[in-house]
Amino acid sequence: MLIGELARRTGCTVQTVRYYEAEGLLPPSMRTEGNQRIYVAEHERRLGFIRHARELGFPLKSIRTMLSLVDRNDRSCAEIDHIAREHLSEVLQRIARLDALKQELERMVAECHGGQATECRIIEALSDQSHEHAPFRDDRPG
Repeated sequence: MLIGELARRTGCTVQTVRYYEAEGLLPPSMRTEGNQRIYVAEHERRLGFIRHARELGFPLKSIRTMLSLVDRNDRSCAEIDHIAREHLSEVLQRIARLDALKQELERMVAECHGGQATECRIIEALSDQSHEHAPFRDDRPG
Protein backbone atom coordinates (compact mmCIF):
# COMPACT_ATOMS: atom_id res chain seq x y z
CA MET A 1 0.00 0.00 0.00
CA LEU A 2 1.11 3.58 -0.53
CA ILE A 3 1.80 5.96 2.35
CA GLY A 4 -1.59 7.69 2.04
CA GLU A 5 -3.41 4.37 2.36
CA LEU A 6 -1.33 3.38 5.39
CA ALA A 7 -2.05 6.75 7.00
CA ARG A 8 -5.78 6.41 6.31
CA ARG A 9 -5.97 2.85 7.66
CA THR A 10 -4.19 3.75 10.90
CA GLY A 11 -5.74 7.17 11.47
CA CYS A 12 -2.39 8.95 11.19
CA THR A 13 -1.22 11.69 8.91
CA VAL A 14 1.29 11.09 6.14
CA GLN A 15 3.71 13.33 8.06
CA THR A 16 3.34 11.13 11.15
CA VAL A 17 4.14 8.01 9.14
CA ARG A 18 7.25 9.70 7.72
CA TYR A 19 8.27 10.88 11.20
CA TYR A 20 8.01 7.42 12.77
CA GLU A 21 9.93 5.95 9.85
CA ALA A 22 12.65 8.62 10.18
CA GLU A 23 12.82 7.94 13.94
CA GLY A 24 13.35 4.23 13.27
CA LEU A 25 10.10 3.15 14.93
CA LEU A 26 8.83 1.86 11.59
CA PRO A 27 11.11 -0.25 9.43
CA PRO A 28 12.12 1.43 6.19
CA SER A 29 9.58 1.09 3.43
CA MET A 30 10.27 -0.41 0.07
CA ARG A 31 10.24 1.94 -2.92
CA THR A 32 8.62 1.73 -6.33
CA GLU A 33 10.54 2.54 -9.48
CA GLY A 34 9.00 6.00 -9.21
CA ASN A 35 10.47 6.26 -5.64
CA GLN A 36 7.08 6.05 -3.88
CA ARG A 37 7.06 4.39 -0.51
CA ILE A 38 5.37 0.96 -0.40
CA TYR A 39 4.16 -0.46 2.91
CA VAL A 40 3.02 -3.93 3.93
CA ALA A 41 0.75 -5.34 6.65
CA GLU A 42 3.63 -5.38 9.17
CA HIS A 43 3.98 -1.61 8.84
CA GLU A 44 0.26 -1.22 9.49
CA ARG A 45 0.37 -3.50 12.55
CA ARG A 46 3.41 -1.72 13.99
CA LEU A 47 2.01 1.75 13.31
CA GLY A 48 -1.23 0.68 15.00
CA PHE A 49 0.78 -0.38 18.06
CA ILE A 50 2.66 2.95 18.13
CA ARG A 51 -0.52 4.95 17.77
CA HIS A 52 -2.31 3.04 20.54
CA ALA A 53 0.70 3.35 22.86
CA ARG A 54 0.81 7.11 22.22
CA GLU A 55 -2.92 7.38 22.96
CA LEU A 56 -2.19 5.74 26.34
CA GLY A 57 0.49 8.36 26.97
CA PHE A 58 3.61 6.24 26.56
CA PRO A 59 6.60 8.40 25.64
CA LEU A 60 8.42 7.61 22.39
CA LYS A 61 11.44 6.40 24.36
CA SER A 62 9.34 3.69 26.03
CA ILE A 63 7.70 2.74 22.74
CA ARG A 64 11.11 2.45 21.10
CA THR A 65 12.32 0.21 23.93
CA MET A 66 9.24 -2.02 23.77
CA LEU A 67 9.54 -2.38 20.01
CA SER A 68 13.24 -3.22 20.26
CA LEU A 69 12.42 -5.93 22.82
CA VAL A 70 9.75 -7.39 20.53
CA ASP A 71 12.16 -7.29 17.60
CA ARG A 72 14.53 -9.51 19.59
CA ASN A 73 12.36 -12.61 19.90
CA ASP A 74 14.40 -14.12 22.73
CA ARG A 75 13.54 -11.42 25.30
CA SER A 76 11.17 -11.90 28.23
CA CYS A 77 8.15 -9.66 28.46
CA ALA A 78 9.21 -8.78 32.04
CA GLU A 79 10.99 -5.69 30.73
CA ILE A 80 7.87 -4.59 28.87
CA ASP A 81 5.81 -5.23 32.00
CA HIS A 82 8.25 -3.04 33.96
CA ILE A 83 7.83 -0.20 31.43
CA ALA A 84 4.03 -0.45 31.62
CA ARG A 85 4.04 -0.55 35.44
CA GLU A 86 6.35 2.46 35.58
CA HIS A 87 4.06 4.37 33.21
CA LEU A 88 1.02 3.39 35.30
CA SER A 89 2.76 4.71 38.41
CA GLU A 90 3.44 8.04 36.68
CA VAL A 91 -0.20 8.25 35.56
CA LEU A 92 -1.40 7.57 39.12
CA GLN A 93 0.90 10.30 40.45
CA ARG A 94 -0.44 12.72 37.85
CA ILE A 95 -4.01 11.82 38.82
CA ALA A 96 -3.22 12.46 42.49
CA ARG A 97 -1.76 15.88 41.66
CA LEU A 98 -4.78 16.73 39.51
CA ASP A 99 -7.14 15.60 42.29
CA ALA A 100 -5.35 17.89 44.76
CA LEU A 101 -5.59 20.72 42.23
CA LYS A 102 -9.32 20.03 41.76
CA GLN A 103 -9.93 20.10 45.52
CA GLU A 104 -8.08 23.41 45.89
CA LEU A 105 -10.00 24.98 43.02
CA GLU A 106 -13.31 23.69 44.40
CA ARG A 107 -12.46 25.21 47.80
CA MET A 108 -11.63 28.56 46.24
CA VAL A 109 -14.79 28.63 44.13
CA ALA A 110 -16.96 27.59 47.10
CA GLU A 111 -15.61 30.50 49.16
CA CYS A 112 -16.51 33.07 46.52
CA HIS A 113 -19.87 34.68 47.14
CA GLY A 114 -19.85 37.36 44.47
CA GLY A 115 -19.45 40.98 45.32
CA GLN A 116 -16.67 43.35 44.32
CA ALA A 117 -13.53 42.10 42.57
CA THR A 118 -11.39 43.90 45.15
CA GLU A 119 -12.92 41.66 47.84
CA CYS A 120 -12.95 38.44 45.79
CA ARG A 121 -12.03 35.34 47.83
CA ILE A 122 -10.58 33.67 44.70
CA ILE A 123 -8.19 36.58 44.13
CA GLU A 124 -7.33 36.51 47.82
CA ALA A 125 -6.64 32.76 47.75
CA LEU A 126 -4.51 33.03 44.61
CA SER A 127 -2.52 35.87 46.17
CA ASP A 128 -1.81 33.90 49.36
CA GLN A 129 1.86 32.93 49.09
CA SER A 130 1.75 30.77 52.23
CA HIS A 131 0.27 27.84 50.30
CA GLU A 132 2.74 25.50 48.67
CA HIS A 133 1.54 24.20 45.32
CA ALA A 134 4.84 22.96 43.92
CA PRO A 135 3.30 20.24 41.73
CA PHE A 136 1.37 22.97 39.91
CA ARG A 137 3.94 25.76 39.97
CA ASP A 138 4.76 27.24 36.61
CA ASP A 139 6.58 30.53 36.84
CA ARG A 140 7.15 30.82 33.10
CA PRO A 141 5.94 34.09 31.58
CA GLY A 142 2.86 33.99 29.39
